[in-house]
Amino acid sequence: MTEILIRGRVLTFVDEPQHVDDTSALRYFEDGAVLVRNGKVAGFGHYSDVSKSMSGDGTSVDHRPNLIVPGFIDTHLHFPQTQAIASYGAQLLEWLNTYIFVEEQKFAEPEHASLIARRFMDELLSNGTTTAVAYCSVHPESVDAYFAAAQERGMLMIGGKVMMDRNAPEKLRDTPQQGYDETKRLIDKWHGRGRAHYAISPRFAITSTPEQMEVSRTLVLEHPECYVQTHLSENRDEIAFATSLYPQAKDYTDIYAQYGLLGRRTLLGHCIYLSEREVSVLAETGAVGVFCPTSNLFLGSGLFDRDRFDRAGARYSVATDVGAGTSFSMLETMDEAYKVLHLQGQRLSPLNSFYMMTLGNARALGLDDRIGSLHVGADADLVVLDSCAKPSMELRMQIASSLVEELFVMQTMGDDRCVAEVYVAGKARKHPVRRPQQQKRPEPLLRV
Repeated sequence: MTEILIRGRVLTFVDEPQHVDDTSALRYFEDGAVLVRNGKVAGFGHYSDVSKSMSGDGTSVDHRPNLIVPGFIDTHLHFPQTQAIASYGAQLLEWLNTYIFVEEQKFAEPEHASLIARRFMDELLSNGTTTAVAYCSVHPESVDAYFAAAQERGMLMIGGKVMMDRNAPEKLRDTPQQGYDETKRLIDKWHGRGRAHYAISPRFAITSTPEQMEVSRTLVLEHPECYVQTHLSENRDEIAFATSLYPQAKDYTDIYAQYGLLGRRTLLGHCIYLSEREVSVLAETGAVGVFCPTSNLFLGSGLFDRDRFDRAGARYSVATDVGAGTSFSMLETMDEAYKVLHLQGQRLSPLNSFYMMTLGNARALGLDDRIGSLHVGADADLVVLDSCAKPSMELRMQIASSLVEELFVMQTMGDDRCVAEVYVAGKARKHPVRRPQQQKRPEPLLRV
């Protein structure tokens, strides 16, 4: 048995906050601790209570005065685009053809795929992300590299080979039968192995023929336990192109609906220019619209309308969308999400931001029994956050007077420097485990 007691200020959510001061939606312990036993949360709460449950052979780590929260979850990004981040000056379709399709051709080489997969996973962990949903390239080698790198680090990851049989370079195209056969083999190899989950991944309607969409339907019927990921309504030119290829469809969303690809395990990247009918279809099917603020701003795509999803009862999550997204940091992503919504007269409270990065995204994935909160029995994926990691943040924190204010400082000013440590299934993954040591900083009275 392995056991570790992780001490610090502890914050976890039990529900979605309904307003900026909705403390009923969270549990906060000023002198708290999380007890981890064999990679699972065995207890959390006040240190004085939790420490009593520790056996004599366990290890204690003291992260005070830092804040312990569940590991961050990213619901949409592209691991083959890791080196193409910050590619200048194009909107979606031009950007894909100029930069991304060139970069993704390299992933036919297993050594390159393995190198980038390892760097990708380490970048996630450096930023506090312990679970992500990612697209691999069309090459099965990229999927093997992706899941192997995740397995080495013990991470719960979701991903899959993109299926593309048109409107892409020849070296990035498969065929409907090849896409089916390779996806089938990869599901058999990886889904349910350790913490791996597979996502059936027709890239988007533009790069898949009706025949490939049909085999995607077959894969979904044969493997309802798997996720489905694709893109929807990111860019006006994309919408016009996609609907011209499927003239029988009522709209872009209807393309996926006609092939049975919409359900509660479906993740639809972007969802910016949806009609009321399309939003209602997402609400009816339970499909998740994925809000990618840094990507949408970087490519000049548009603004995600969260309140319209709320009014319709449609589900949504939030994601970095690297490499159109400009940062692996969920903190920086929520900073941009705040601004995107603010431009539309919509509010994003600090509590809601941290809820979305943790329990909210876990619920979108249907994995809230395992990740996203610190309940007993959950996988022990944790992030330790330092709100004074930068001199400017330390200065700002000198006048902070509440936990909500501290969270907003980290959301607005934070990045990977705020991530003091990351635990994946109870194992420290950003830095070697430190022996108990009291850190010093100005300590304002932090009240919930």
